[in-house]
Amino acid sequence: MGDLAFPLLLVVFASFFQGTFGLGMKYMRPLAWEGWWLVHVTVAMVVLPWLWALVAVPDLAGAIWGAPRGAVVGGMLYGFLWGVGGILFGVSVGRVGVSITYGIVMGLAASMGSLVPLFQMGGAASRPAFPWVIMGVVVMLVGVAISAVAGVLRDRLSAADGDIGGIRTGSAFRVGLGIAVASGVLSALLNVGFASAQPVAKAAEALGAVTRNSSLAAWVVVLVGAYAMNAGYALLMLAKNRSWGSFGAVGSAKAYRWAVLAGLFWFGALGVYGQGAALMGEMGPVIGWPMLLGLALVISNVWASRAGEWKGAPGPFRLMLAGVGVLIVACVILGYANGIK
Repeated sequence: MGDLAFPLLLVVFASFFQGTFGLGMKYMRPLAWEGWWLVHVTVAMVVLPWLWALVAVPDLAGAIWGAPRGAVVGGMLYGFLWGVGGILFGVSVGRVGVSITYGIVMGLAASMGSLVPLFQMGGAASRPAFPWVIMGVVVMLVGVAISAVAGVLRDRLSAADGDIGGIRTGSAFRVGLGIAVASGVLSALLNVGFASAQPVAKAAEALGAVTRNSSLAAWVVVLVGAYAMNAGYALLMLAKNRSWGSFGAVGSAKAYRWAVLAGLFWFGALGVYGQGAALMGEMGPVIGWPMLLGLALVISNVWASRAGEWKGAPGPFRLMLAGVGVLIVACVILGYANGIK
């Protein structure tokens, strides 16, 4: 039980970072969004991952060059496609709202990010843990759906005359739902990329990295692609909007601090999750990923409640708490699945 408890504790710890990093987005001004985002992703996807990996992995370059080319290129490609999903998330929010988009994206990212690596394994359905993983993922989807409905009801109560914040209806709404689904599918690919880059982690272990830290070698590969997409989009928007001048805006020090802090929290979540997943063994990315996202949703709702976002909506708040309870049950089921051999 002790061998199981530590990696699960790491995933729980990682979920705190994952559920918290978004707080920094409340403090972007006076930086333009694209300027803030460029600073954030540079810290989150380049500076921290590479520094941490260079310290913890004895021969990082040797591990990357010694791994199969397919694992390296595939990891980068999945990271790039995940970045596309992030852009689509923002588009969907403008069409169907934050709560609906977040619910769809979280549900698809958690489920597909777990099931795709599972079915990539040989004889997945014959594994003793298989039915428990499926059960855990299904319960996770129910919890995410309940939380999303609670968010929609809260938004309706807070909007004037029952109007949902000016969100479009009709065909535009259906298009928005389609974009949200595409975003959710692509958002799952960050974990698929991590699972696909495991040969890089194995190469790092062969060169002397401890199992817990070998996952960092996989992450730096995946995040090369992720950074190319995110930084490229931010630079494109900086050029399009001619917003380069915001980097020197008066009073921007606070925005810079939050961009850096959010970046540290974002990769802190992935780095610690990767350590826990590595210690879980082959099933780590399958079980750890939905746990990470499910618990992060719990943490983010805690912060939202403390910020007063559920004030004046007691019914939706109780529904949200029910969703949180279901998410916790799902995490317990997945934790149990990890102990089945």
